[in-house]
Amino acid sequence: MTAQNRKNIGFLSFGHWTPLPQSKTRSAADVLLQSIDLAVAAEELGADGAYFRVHHFARQLASPFPLLAAVGARTSTIEIGTGVIDMRYENPFYMAEDAGSADLISGGRLQLGISRGSPEQVIEGYRYFGYRPGDGQDDADLAREHTRVFLEVLKGEGFAEPNPRPMFPNPPGLLRLEPHSEGLRERIWWGAASNATARWAAELGMNLQSSTLKVDETGQPFHVQQAEQIREFRAAWADAGHDFQPRVSVSRSIFAITNDLDRAYFGGGGDSEDQIGNIDASMRAIFGRSYAAEPERLVEQLAKDEAIAEADTLLLTVPNQLGVEYNAHVIDAILTEVAPALGWR
Repeated sequence: MTAQNRKNIGFLSFGHWTPLPQSKTRSAADVLLQSIDLAVAAEELGADGAYFRVHHFARQLASPFPLLAAVGARTSTIEIGTGVIDMRYENPFYMAEDAGSADLISGGRLQLGISRGSPEQVIEGYRYFGYRPGDGQDDADLAREHTRVFLEVLKGEGFAEPNPRPMFPNPPGLLRLEPHSEGLRERIWWGAASNATARWAAELGMNLQSSTLKVDETGQPFHVQQAEQIREFRAAWADAGHDFQPRVSVSRSIFAITNDLDRAYFGGGGDSEDQIGNIDASMRAIFGRSYAAEPERLVEQLAKDEAIAEADTLLLTVPNQLGVEYNAHVIDAILTEVAPALGWR
């Protein structure tokens, strides 16, 4: 195995909960506490990352920073992150303070995925949070403007005029937001659904998160389009001349069938083909397949996935409602039964 082949492998949880008897997560408290426990278990298994999705107005994980801080306090090595925070809803100044705090608590392990987000539970839900696009702008412009401000503030440079008679003494010059976490600016990721937004993220010096959904731009298989998106991102990064190397993640639903319970849950083989659908009335999207098979078969299938080969980080989407113990088993099976055979471990 070479360092080039090794992949960071983590999990991505959407944090669903529902008050039904068959669910292991019947409340928001269940999801939050089990998310912390799963991150601890994943670290003990040797996983590299614990990532969480953010959805508002839904029975899913929402406000990420209390959870990230709690995970950071309970773990010591695993990366903690999001995939993704919807920037239409965010105050970039307050967010910079929260992110700085969570990163300092974790000792600099935060990997923060942000984006425009996806269609939500509520029509233009960001308006309830107090945000509206400017004249002649749309919600994508709103997200990008919040992002630009957030990235600028994360640099840690002073911008605010100090009070000449403050309650506490100030350092000289303009003031920055505190707490500031050095290095966090280089650990911001953009969730891109198109090649153009991937190039835009590269120009701004953000790492790339590419999900199991992408705008269908060529009609080719999902993993082929995603691999091309990654290559365009890296080319744009090189052209921008940033002074650090970018990272790229892809997420996949992958289940190794190793026992009867796996077979009961996923023995149907998953969605073996890509799916085509519409994100909204104007955008045709392609959804990547999921993988579910015995380890030997999984190795054969995953070796053909061009986007996984291009990425340095693989996020395993987990069925969080099946509970911590089962999801730890799902992660462990990939780490021990699949990853070594592919040279990822």
